[in-house]
Amino acid sequence: MYEFNDTAPAGNAYRLFHEGNIIEAHMMDLRGPSLLRRQRNRLVDIHGWCIMGNHYHLLVSERIDGGISQFLMKLNVGYAKYFNERYKRVGTLFQGRTKKVHVHSDAHFLHILHYIHLNPLDFLKSAESWRTFEIKDARGALAHLEKYRWSSYLDYCGKKNFPSIITKELFGDVFRDYRKSITSYLKDIELAPIKPLLLE
Repeated sequence: MYEFNDTAPAGNAYRLFHEGNIIEAHMMDLRGPSLLRRQRNRLVDIHGWCIMGNHYHLLVSERIDGGISQFLMKLNVGYAKYFNERYKRVGTLFQGRTKKVHVHSDAHFLHILHYIHLNPLDFLKSAESWRTFEIKDARGALAHLEKYRWSSYLDYCGKKNFPSIITKELFGDVFRDYRKSITSYLKDIELAPIKPLLLE
């Protein structure tokens, strides 16, 4: 996501990613200016993200006209080319077509970041029904999210995971303590079935 979020061509993604961790490649370029220090013209601001087994979720806003379309094309095509070359395969890589959803209300805006970050709960038996507001163990769900590296969740909780990818300012005033906010959200889901009994 970092490499493809630039108006400049990305270059050969296979060569860049093949030798190991992209973050190490960025940080350990001792022969000249780091790729991270090169002036970049970003196509989009990435406010949240999560990578799943066969798809991903992004919350983005354009920095230039057509930036979202350009970024998604570079990301999907570039990563698919890299993956296919590395694993000697052909064909599409991601499930289905790209689906775009416009965030059109305050309620949607307040929910969307949680939705993106809760996706890894699909892999947790006691929380796989989180979309229908069923979680048996909020504490276990939170622990699972803390271990899942492939989202912006940890960065929002103050733990540097992939800070060069995201722009957190959009939610800065909304979620001052993101971990506390999502903990409260998960506990509300956990208590939802018994709340009517508590009110009697």
